[in-house]
Amino acid sequence: MFTRSPAKPQSPQEALIPGRIDLVGYGFAIAGAALFSTKGIFAKLAYAQHVSAEATLALRMLVALPVYLAILVSLLRRNPQLLARLTPRQVLPAMAVGALGYFVSSYLDFAGLAHVTAQYERLVLFTYPFFVLLFGVWFFGDRMNWALVPAMALSYGGLLIIFGWNLAVQPEGLLTGTALVLGSAVTFAFYQHLAKRRMAVLGAGLFTCIGMSTAAVLAIGQSLVLDGVGPYLAYQPQVWALGLMLGIFGTVLPSFLLNAGISRIGARATSATGSLGPIVTIALAVVVLGEAFTPFHALGTALVMAGAILFARTDNRARAANR
Repeated sequence: MFTRSPAKPQSPQEALIPGRIDLVGYGFAIAGAALFSTKGIFAKLAYAQHVSAEATLALRMLVALPVYLAILVSLLRRNPQLLARLTPRQVLPAMAVGALGYFVSSYLDFAGLAHVTAQYERLVLFTYPFFVLLFGVWFFGDRMNWALVPAMALSYGGLLIIFGWNLAVQPEGLLTGTALVLGSAVTFAFYQHLAKRRMAVLGAGLFTCIGMSTAAVLAIGQSLVLDGVGPYLAYQPQVWALGLMLGIFGTVLPSFLLNAGISRIGARATSATGSLGPIVTIALAVVVLGEAFTPFHALGTALVMAGAILFARTDNRARAANR
């Protein structure tokens, strides 16, 4: 632990010293994961109103885009020095990273949700911390911790149990949906590493506004090309209400919370704190959507959660030992 003069007050950055748990950072990450977990429920309710995956994503972004633009203007007004960071060299990579994490990854997830249940989608997506670990080792110079492999195997064993149940009972679209959601997990894991580096330059708030605004424009443009304007004019108020919920509680709030968590505790620690997400999704899916929850679901979910918790604890112990 570092020593410092008692006469010099600690800054927030100095308070985050090695060996001390950043409770604020973990709180941001957990709250973001919990709110993001509601996304699948709102999307499924929209699909029940015959709204396409592309239009559902666009409704989400139509609500979110004005909020991000307003926050961006507010940030720049309060901190005019941030304008100096808005160079093409910094903005264009932030736009690309935002498009990867919140357009490509989100679209794959929404497309997969059209084929699988909300609780299964959340459990598949919940494996993205493993991809964060692998990408960190392969591309970003992290060290491989082989002690994490049993935790990964435990979680994937749980997924296989639920996959087998679905294959026997509801096989239609299962392979397609699983592949799409896994693609979402892979792209989001890669996004987390890239986002950490962009936020180090731009700050979490500025990066989030730029990245999410870019993703919103792409999602809205995609829907207009594929669906046209007509469906939006015919949507009932309940559809727009679902879009509002998706935009605020499934997008704006969790994106800022998650990115704030990444900026404080890093991508791997943030990805490992999302164990609350599947629990929230499963509870809402059973109560709101009426999805089945059998002993196979209970066993598979328990294994996935146990693997994720073991992964987080093992990773935290390794990080503390390295310090």
